[in-house]
Parts: sequence; C-alpha cells; structure tokens
Amino acid sequence: MPMKTRATALNPHNRFQPIVTDREVDPDWYNDPEDDLNPDTLATEVIEETARSIISRNTSPDVPFDQSINPYRGCEHACIYCFARPTHAYWDMSPGLDFETRLIAKPNAAAQLREELDKPGYRVSPIALGVNTDAYQPLERDQKITRQVLEVLAEYRHPVSIITKGALILRDLDLLAEMASEGLCSVRISLTSLSNDLKRRMEPRTAAPATRLKMIRQLSAAGIPTGIILGPVIPFINDHEIESILEASADAGATRASWIMLRLPHELDELFQDWLHRHFPQRAEHVMNRMRDLRGGKSYDATFGRRMTGTGPYSDLIRQRFTKKARRLGLNLHEEEPLRKDLFRRPGGEQMPLW
Repeated sequence: MPMKTRATALNPHNRFQPIVTDREVDPDWYNDPEDDLNPDTLATEVIEETARSIISRNTSPDVPFDQSINPYRGCEHACIYCFARPTHAYWDMSPGLDFETRLIAKPNAAAQLREELDKPGYRVSPIALGVNTDAYQPLERDQKITRQVLEVLAEYRHPVSIITKGALILRDLDLLAEMASEGLCSVRISLTSLSNDLKRRMEPRTAAPATRLKMIRQLSAAGIPTGIILGPVIPFINDHEIESILEASADAGATRASWIMLRLPHELDELFQDWLHRHFPQRAEHVMNRMRDLRGGKSYDATFGRRMTGTGPYSDLIRQRFTKKARRLGLNLHEEEPLRKDLFRRPGGEQMPLW
C-alpha cells in the first residue's frame, strides 16, 4: 500500500555511523493509519540552528552559481529522488525518513546575511536561494525565514535567483516583482511530471503540476523572468513527458528551460530503489539497468561534466528531444540577461565596488 504523504518508509543509517541503527518501517505497521509511527502521520520535528555563516560558496564547474543560501536543512516536500538527502548524514540523521520529518531551520539567517553583506571584503555575485532544499517548503509558511532573507536582499539591492516547486513563492510576489523590475531576480520552477498520480508517489508534499503551471503564469505575468528545470528525468518513469512538460511550461509563460538526469549519490541509491520496487516493480530492473548505462556501469558517477546528464546514447537522445522541442517552442532562444550587480548598496547609500 503506497504511502500518501511520505516518500519513503526507510530510515537507513547514514554513511558516517559505525553502527547500524536503522529505524526502518515495518510494512505490516506502516499500513496502519492509527499507528503513531506511521510515516503518513509522523509529526515533523523542527530543530532551530543558529547559523554562524549563511552564504555558501560553490566551486563546482557544472553549477551556474557561486553563492547560495539554504534557510532549511531537510525538506518536508519529501521528494524521493532529492540529491540533498545524503547531506542529512552530516548532522547524524538519516537521509531517509529523518530527511522528511526532522528539519533544521535557521531563524537568524536574515540577520547573519546582513552581517556578511556588510563585511568590507564582500563582493557581489547573484545568490541562489533554496538550491539544496526548497526555500518554499511547507515549513516556510510559519517560519518566514525565506521572506526575511529576501527582504534583506531587496534592501541591499542584491541579485538573487530562486529554484522552487513550492506554491508559497506566490506569497512573495510583490517583493520578487519589485526586485525583477530592477533586474535583480529570476525564478526557476522545478517540474517533473504533469501526472498527479506520479507526483503523489514521487513528490508527496509538493504543489500539484497544475499549481506549478499557475505559479509560472503568475510569476511571468508579474514581469519576473521565469523558467523551468525539467527533472530529474527518470528512464521509463517520466521521460515520455519531456515534450508535454515543455509545451505546458511555455504556454504558461516560461521563457527558459533546462533538464537534469536522476542522480543517486550515497544513501539515495538504496532509498530510490526501495521506492522503485514498491511503486513500479515491473519496471524497476529496466530503470536501474538504464541508469547504469548512463553512469558507466554504476548507479552514480559524480564526475563534473557527467553527473548532471550522464553519458551515452540515452543521454544523447534526451538532450536531442529536449533541445528540439525547446527550440520549436521559443525557449532558450537568446542568452539570458545576467542579473545586475551594479545596483548593490548597503543601507545608508554606500555603493559596493564590483571588483
């Protein structure tokens, strides 16, 4: 019996634990809706962390940003494929059910951001918001940390790009539109499927596909440069939807699109394969065989330049299909206008040198 609001019933030990302390869910009891340990009803625990720094620096050559902010660790969206799941192991928690139910919030994020932007040596570069875990996950409704961070960025006139699948972004439409009018903001909506059934299985606590298209429509109408990230592409699960997702997104007002192949680092391999055998048992081996074809015989290859798309005939086919359809729809026709860095000013009017 599939779970409705959690993607996984597994809580495997993390790779840093010397002793296995699994909190794996027994299939005989996770079907019981009255059980307090049922993943569907397991309460979300929020742990507050006082961040000593908030801007993370990136040196990966295949990621299009060098600064990011993640207001939360863990994500209640519970996407089974999330590449960030293994990062929960750094906090001595499981990338499985813990990642979905034991979340870390950084309530001092905005204050810490202000402190870092005020440092004399700070150099302006667009900040990517919510790239590891979604900044607009359900927790944000009460915490409002993302909103506070955006208010600081707007005050400093600092460029920001956002990746999300959370409808709560529309709450901040006023602020985002104001920033976009000065060339300070862009948004990418993550869209994996147009199927409500697949969405419920794969991303149980995310906005419905129709809602995400509405998000694109409203963001675009407000003058905010909006695109999509189509992914992850999963062989034999959602790869047949590439053209329809691109078409629906373009119709909604998206002007740019990119794609990414499924990645299965560390503990995510076990979690995804468990999910795959529960939801698509007849396709499971086909999916994993194709994944190994993409990754040189392994479930995952972390090599820069290959990890995002894989290699080989299947990867080439996906790229060709995506590029052909995107071109026909007028997506990615021109170079994206870079977000402005020259407007940055500290409160009080001090303009920041760009180099």
